Amino acid sequence: MTDAVGSIDMPDAQDEAPESKKARKGGKRGKKGPLKRLALFYRQIVAELRKVVWPTRNQLTTYTTVVIIFVVVMIGLVTVIDYGLSNAAKYVFG
Repeated sequence: MTDAVGSIDMPDAQDEAPESKKARKGGKRGKKGPLKRLALFYRQIVAELRKVVWPTRNQLTTYTTVVIIFVVVMIGLVTVIDYGLSNAAKYVFG
């Protein structure tokens, strides 16, 4: 019978590595200078932004309208609650 991946019964080979072996610090990034790392970071940002599915103008208009309406409704709700609580406090405390 085979164990499931990640089972605690049989550790992976990398977990059984002898402790006398020194771990490398930094890996591949440790060999690069700060400017190369900055350039790599910038390239990764551009690559991730290309994966983004940007909304169309119609979708953006719809989302913006929904947010503005929601904010106006919440402002009105908070205003009504604040006005009611202030009048209740004036009634109770004189």
